[in-house]
Amino acid sequence: MRGGGQGVPVNLADLHPPLGLRITAGAVELRGVTDDDLVLLCALAEAGVHPPGDMPFYVPWTEAPPGELARNTAAHHWSNRATWSTTSWSLALGVWYDGELVGSQSLRTRDFLVTRTGETGSWLGLAHQGRGIGTLMRQAICAFAFDHLDAVEVSSGAFVDNPASLAVSRKVGYREDGRERLQRRPGEVAVNQRLVLTPETFVRGEDPLEVEGLAAFRRFVGLDADPLR
Repeated sequence: MRGGGQGVPVNLADLHPPLGLRITAGAVELRGVTDDDLVLLCALAEAGVHPPGDMPFYVPWTEAPPGELARNTAAHHWSNRATWSTTSWSLALGVWYDGELVGSQSLRTRDFLVTRTGETGSWLGLAHQGRGIGTLMRQAICAFAFDHLDAVEVSSGAFVDNPASLAVSRKVGYREDGRERLQRRPGEVAVNQRLVLTPETFVRGEDPLEVEGLAAFRRFVGLDADPLR
């Protein structure tokens, strides 16, 4: 698409600024997921996110049949775009490590302009787990939230039988914030450990954060005024 005047969109990132967001910290890059990227991300999810029988997620989305899992993953990303508003949004970024797509890192929130808090969520393809990438991508999204979105708190959570996720949270500096019993699968109860992170307890990564597309994203979520309005 080509624009012919001031304020006319020239690409999809103009229409949906999260697609133009790029967050880099050393070998880790988080960026907006285009439809071309989404095809690869869906294939990565289909290849496996956790061992059979395990379920680390509140919503057991990975138990969908082959093919349906890919369609559901794509629909989730499309839904995030379609329902985005300044009062409720979910930023689901692709994660690249040394140039290879390895998973997804999200930050979701409601009433962010008032609460200045969001919840992180993530997944990695099975082939990329156990390499420290989960810690690096969490540090990157938390640094982005604190340093560039004016967040004052970031929350997370993990079932108590998911030690890998809890270990990442401890490394990054989250503190425990109570437990709750949740239905994980139909008829199955599991104990979820709530976690909270503040700038004071945040353990940063060694590599500095570089962000592209920040100004447009801040306007999109209502943090800054649009100069064209």
